[in-house]
Formats: sequence, C-alpha cells, structure tokens
Amino acid sequence: MQNKILQKESTGAPLTVSRNASGEATTAAARGVLECFLAGYDGSVAVRLWNGEHVHGKSDAPCTLALNQSAVLRELVLRRDLVRLAELYLTGKIDVEGEPEYLFELVSYMQELVLPWSAKWRILRHALQLPTWDGDSAESRALHRWAGKRRNSRASIAHHYDLGNDFYRLWLDPQMVYSCAYFRDANQSLASAQEDKLDYICRKLRLAPGQTLLDIGCGWGALICWAARHYGVHAHGITLSEEQYRYAVERVRGAGLQGQVTVELRDYRTLSNDAHYDRVVSVGMFEHVGVANLPVYFQTVKRVLKPGGLFLNHGITNDTGWLDTPITDFINRYVFPDGELTRISDVSSAMEQAGFEIIDVESLRRHYALTLRRWIQALEAQREQIVKLVGEASYRIWWLYMAGSGWYFDEGSINVYQVLAGGSKQALSIPLRRDDIYK
Repeated sequence: MQNKILQKESTGAPLTVSRNASGEATTAAARGVLECFLAGYDGSVAVRLWNGEHVHGKSDAPCTLALNQSAVLRELVLRRDLVRLAELYLTGKIDVEGEPEYLFELVSYMQELVLPWSAKWRILRHALQLPTWDGDSAESRALHRWAGKRRNSRASIAHHYDLGNDFYRLWLDPQMVYSCAYFRDANQSLASAQEDKLDYICRKLRLAPGQTLLDIGCGWGALICWAARHYGVHAHGITLSEEQYRYAVERVRGAGLQGQVTVELRDYRTLSNDAHYDRVVSVGMFEHVGVANLPVYFQTVKRVLKPGGLFLNHGITNDTGWLDTPITDFINRYVFPDGELTRISDVSSAMEQAGFEIIDVESLRRHYALTLRRWIQALEAQREQIVKLVGEASYRIWWLYMAGSGWYFDEGSINVYQVLAGGSKQALSIPLRRDDIYK
C-alpha cells in the first residue's frame, strides 16, 4: 500500500496566517474542528495533522487521512465540498495512507452527519483561527483546466482512454480487459478471471463458427480476438478511442486474425443500414451512452441485429439514477466526462421499448469489487512508472476513483449487469436451460 512522506508546511501555495495564529494555537483550532466533526465516528480511519500528531484514531489504523497543511481544515469547513476535498488530495495537500476503501466509510459518515447549531458555531469559530492560502496552487489551476463535461463524443472518450496504452498496460491484465473479471473465488488471478469472463460472454451469446459478431466499444480488442480464435466467428469491433483502435489493429495483425477480425474507428450511431450481425455485444461502453440516448442506442443495436440474433449488454448501473452529487460531479470532472449511470429497471425497460425480449439478467457486482482491488494493487505497485507517464495528479485521480468504486460496489449502491436479449419475440435458437454456459 501507499507509504507517503508528509509534506512540510512550506510546500504548496503560500499561507496567509492571522496575527495570533501561532503553531500551538493553530493545532488547538484544528483539534477543535475535528473533535466536533468526528465525535460520533468510531470507524477505521485515523486523522493525522501536518505536525505528525494523531488527533483521531490510532497510529496503526488501517487507513490514515494525513492533513499536510493547516489551511486545509479551514478550506473544508468554509466550503463543505467533497469535490474540494478530493482536489486537495489530488494536489498533495492531503494524503491517504493504508487501505483506500476505508476512506469512503468516513465520507459516508460525513454525508449523513447532522450537527446542532451550537456545534456548527464552534466549528466555524475554530476554523476562522486557522491560516488561509492566497489563491490556488499551480497544480489546482492545472486540474481545473482539464476538468469539464463533454457529452457522448470522441473528445469524451479521448479524455478517459487516450492517456496512453502504456498507462493501461501497467495495471490491466495481459489481455487488456478494462471491465470486471469473472472469478471462481477470491484467490483466482486477475489474468485467469478475465479470460473466464471473455469465455463466459461467448458462451452466453452461444457463438458458433461462421457467425458474425459486432462488439460496440471493443476497447483494445480482447473479446473480438478471443471470439474469433476460440469460437470461429467473424468479428467486427468499433471504438471511438484512437489509442485503442491502433492497439487493436496491431493485435489482430499480430494474432494472424486479419481474415476473421476487423476494427474500425466509428461511432455506433453511424453504423451502416446495410450492416447486420448474428450477435451483438457491448461491454463497459454503455456507461458513456447517457440516459437520454438509451433509445437511440438500443434501437441502433436492434436495427443491426439479424432476426433470431442475440445481444448482450454488460454495463454498470446504480440504485438511484445519476443524481447531482459531489461524487458524480467529481467523476464527470476528472474521470468520465460523459459518464451517467441508471437503474437496471430503466435499462431493461428501454431495451423492451426498443423491441428486445429480455432472456437473462445477471449481477456481477461482487466480481467488480474483486477486480477493482486487483487494479488498485497493480496501480500501487507501478506507481513510480505511472507517475512518470501521466503525472502525480492523474495517478491520484485513478487511485481515488477505483478505491471509491470498490467501496460502493461492496456497499451495493452500484452494480454491474449482463443482460442477454433476443432481437425478436420468435422461437430462439438457444437451449431451454442454461447448462451450456456453465461447462
């Protein structure tokens, strides 16, 4: 896990300290703020001040929130903004040490905390005794420049996926699969579980030699190559990421699959009216579509799917829809500019309205929690190389994003489903039972 060295008070943006803000007075004010906020918290996160003093929790706690500057607490009290808390972490003014997922236990506590007015006044009085800084640091200004929302476009995809294939190669499995794996148990390797996931999808689609398969959002080409090599299909993958496209083309060529597999840099909405496939699959792309675009998305799939064909949609959902919260704001600013989740009931309803028959629905929520933990371990193990490639802020964005996602998959408010559907309500050419997919 991460071992971080506390930054000195002199790092970061210059501080403007009030006249009477001596070292001891500043520390006492910080203690006062934290005692009010954390009086009812007995969880797994400890808090350490810039001078090394633990003001809450034990020094051997599984997770420690390290406040590297005294101005941090004043900023958080006056703004009460979880996105600002995340930005302070991204720019090194706060560090998180130990098991990252526990941090979101503390976040949940803070989101549910209701304080009486007397406590709020005490917190404010203490916070105003803490130093302030003049303006944002250069790191903060850089973050704000590349934060923003771009909806459902090639630019959105580039923001997330075009950090470079070398970046993803450092922490993904050898197949370069960027979606949840399918584990036999918690001890299975990520590489093996990702291969099991690729094969599981192929079996659910009942792939057979000679069939045609369209993969919408094919990523680095793992599934289309697996399906061609192991099931004899003719596969076509489309992606909006130029980095993924170049990698997938080289992958197909290197595997000698040019006669069976093609890759195209294309938006699914521009698929030709003459294009028709026996099977269609989409894995981990659906989250970029946006709720307003679901009718177009599913109608397009329905249009290109041959009569009697099968469609498998693998995507993340949540239990509330995409509400305007600090967490969704952070994700849209720094991770997925066009990310938007919805409930599984809304997904199945949109599929049915497009004319699909729902055949099978399976939750893989626990599998994604396991996958995210493996990714975090790999990310931490390759931290030095990742920082060289994409910078400290990008490393921290991904570490925080994946830690939070792992927590919420475990907690259950987000999920991931594979939905298998038929394109027409006629006799399906699949077995009566599911035995064949569990060979």
